Amino acid sequence: MSLAEGEKAPAFKLPATGGRTVGSVALKGKPYVLYFYPKADTPGCTKQACAFQEALPALGKLDVTVIGVSRDPMPKIEKFATKYGLEFPLASDEEGTVSDAYGTWVEKSMYGRKYMGMERTTFLVDAKGKIAKIWPKVKVTGHAQDVMDALKAL
Repeated sequence: MSLAEGEKAPAFKLPATGGRTVGSVALKGKPYVLYFYPKADTPGCTKQACAFQEALPALGKLDVTVIGVSRDPMPKIEKFATKYGLEFPLASDEEGTVSDAYGTWVEKSMYGRKYMGMERTTFLVDAKGKIAKIWPKVKVTGHAQDVMDALKAL
């Protein structure tokens, strides 16, 4: 399933770091950033998470919640968040229901071998619960700033 800008964002509820639970119901009426990343504590994912962490003070001023989602188990995600001092919630979608709903669990190919994996994708959801912007196949460098710019335009 592929989502388009302007569509209602799929509902979700997931366990997250720090014993939290994150979900679309609790975020109702507020914009939020939902970003899907392949694996905790890998170079690209670390760079992306740290960039969002650096942007948190500015994002906080815009009253925006950032949530990172991967299919990693919770203990691995907790370790990753602690190692890099990540304060925003990182959620575990081990069952894959949320990444399936958002269309981020896709067939990939490396050295001719096909496999299923997480496509690095970011969704900006507005206060009405509609997808305001989608960044597919995210290039990590400068991405947090692109998200900030889009938020300011909301």
